[in-house]
Amino acid sequence: MADEQKNGPFGLNPIRIMILLLGALVLLISIGMFLGGPNSYQALREASDAAKEPTAEQVSGD
Repeated sequence: MADEQKNGPFGLNPIRIMILLLGALVLLISIGMFLGGPNSYQALREASDAAKEPTAEQVSGD
């Protein structure tokens, strides 16, 4: 028992580190779902590329 360290109530041990890592993973997944996931990002990139080229109305001047 003399070898056992006292970390206090907020000390990190392997179980608490695992819980923190799982919480961070859940947070990342939640943020990804909130932002729409990879499909939304792909649509945003396509819209950005399309916006760089003028439309037919812009070219004709009407």
